[in-house]
Amino acid sequence: MSGQNSEATSIFPYPKQEHPGDYPVFVGGELSPVVLIDAYRHGYFPWYEPGTTIQWWSPDPRMVLFPEKVHVSHSMRAVFHKGHFQRTQNQAFEKVISQCALVKRPGQEGTWIGRDIMRAYIRLHRMGIAHSFETWLDGRLVGGFYGVWLGQVFFGESMFSLEANASKFALISACRHWASTGEIQLIDCQMSTSHLRSMGAEEISRSEFIELLKKWVG
Repeated sequence: MSGQNSEATSIFPYPKQEHPGDYPVFVGGELSPVVLIDAYRHGYFPWYEPGTTIQWWSPDPRMVLFPEKVHVSHSMRAVFHKGHFQRTQNQAFEKVISQCALVKRPGQEGTWIGRDIMRAYIRLHRMGIAHSFETWLDGRLVGGFYGVWLGQVFFGESMFSLEANASKFALISACRHWASTGEIQLIDCQMSTSHLRSMGAEEISRSEFIELLKKWVG
């Protein structure tokens, strides 16, 4: 894969400083594995309304979460102490992405996770590149998130919760594991939300984000 995605054959150049951070940098293309992997390696992700042309974004600033900095509130400590939730990894990827597609987002009439997005990431999952993290309650899938794992960076795509704190449980569990193993050094959260800020996520400049990708993805 590294040979296919070398800088000499890269589809996506690193974004230039003058590229606006609140507008897509590129429009068009496809969602093949080679294109998606190259996009993530260079700081882009696809985000567009189903049925429209693919848009590639590279926000500035960029929301990120360092696993060791995850904030666990008093209420979440109580959730972990009760032990009602169970966590798994890659046990229900298609169910997770399907549930994420049903989540209503502020300011959006529908979902951005259309059939083409779902097919593309399911394919990446079968290649061992896209991963899901699930939260279960009494045998029911009640929360989770999915994204792309390259090198020591996890590019988070979307999360859902059918029970209070279920998605937080999945993310905190993953962060605790990664902080202890060092497998993941950085979680890309893409754009700022109050939900992620409350969990310890922070904004960094796009240029700083790109340097971290060069260091931890290669």
